[in-house]
Amino acid sequence: MTDQFFTNPGVLHRLHAGPLGSYVDSFAARLSEQGYAKFTIKYRIRLIAVLSRWMHRQRIGIRDLDEQTTVKFLKYIGRKRRIQRGDMPTLRMLLEYLRQLDVIPTPVPEVDDSKIGCIVCDYAKYLLQERGLSQACLNNYLPVVRRFLEKRFGTQPVLLKEIDQTDISHFVLRHVHNLSRGRAKLMVTALRSFFRFLQLQGDINTNLAAVVPTVANWRFTTLPKWIPPEQVEHLLKSCDQSTIAGQRNYTILLLLARLGLRSGEIVTMTLDDIDWEAGEIIVGGKSRRQDRLPLPKDVGEALAKYLRYGRPRCSTRQIFVRMRAPLHGFMNSSAIYSMVRRSFDRAGIHPAQKGPHILRHSLATNMLRRGASLGEISEILRHQSICTTQIYAKVDLEALRKIAQSWPGGEK
Repeated sequence: MTDQFFTNPGVLHRLHAGPLGSYVDSFAARLSEQGYAKFTIKYRIRLIAVLSRWMHRQRIGIRDLDEQTTVKFLKYIGRKRRIQRGDMPTLRMLLEYLRQLDVIPTPVPEVDDSKIGCIVCDYAKYLLQERGLSQACLNNYLPVVRRFLEKRFGTQPVLLKEIDQTDISHFVLRHVHNLSRGRAKLMVTALRSFFRFLQLQGDINTNLAAVVPTVANWRFTTLPKWIPPEQVEHLLKSCDQSTIAGQRNYTILLLLARLGLRSGEIVTMTLDDIDWEAGEIIVGGKSRRQDRLPLPKDVGEALAKYLRYGRPRCSTRQIFVRMRAPLHGFMNSSAIYSMVRRSFDRAGIHPAQKGPHILRHSLATNMLRRGASLGEISEILRHQSICTTQIYAKVDLEALRKIAQSWPGGEK
């Protein structure tokens, strides 16, 4: 593989010297598959070759290659030249590749065998196995629980039965002012869940979940932010579909605008989620739900065009892929948020909110204004409770005027 990038026999010989020499070709092929440019591949191969020759001089075997070794190597080359931004990512990528091949051992993760660590571990197993919650939910709950236990007990013995209402109130009041309303609600929800777990396990005798303070939730005090249909269409037309990035972004915007999908649902969507014969798409929603939605004609055509002509070839099953190497699916929703925000700016539309969720709100609001019922909107948005959909009733001002009683003494 390296002979596609280097033609000088002497250079090829040096590239294959040392303990890593036999893996240079396959590593170069991996870089090429991930969409890296020729210049980048050549630079990274040279770096690996320098590492290999340094390991040979230092008498470091390939099985001894790990993160500590790469740090020493970077200090070595740092004395000869300036460390480049891509040096450390290249070495991390090499370690990951060699571990996938079982050439070097995978590091054993550190086990927190402290009392607090064991409690948090047991709670995590409960959430996964008994409650069936997702890993994303655990990532939100577990840090809250660990922080509470560390603040309450510190270096003292962990005696769960000594936790009382005062401990909980002090913890919540200390942190709630530094959090947004959503994060504050998440904190108290995590604490209630944890105390129910402790009571279920018999670690505490009182229902401490009932004494966790409540965060005010002014759920229906504001109107959902939305944009009218003509602005939605203008936003879609602003995408330059003659480019690969434009095809991808147009397809994502269509899924947001026509089906009201959440950004996280688009990130996790895979090629296996599209049923072309049935004209449906499977959407993995909250709480591991899966819903089948019909594919509107324009959405199906956009998906087919992107998959046939725009999507880069790569190993990931995720539908939407990064435009730059390494070619893989989006890691989280922030990429969708950034793309939507840029699309609004390009279209010259400046709503109060520029995130993906405004298109979901706009779909519901515009359906309601065209005469759809709350039940129909709830079904499209896949709300588990009709109460969640009721907020959209506030934007239908004409319907509210018809049922509102006249103000005493006002015009009849």
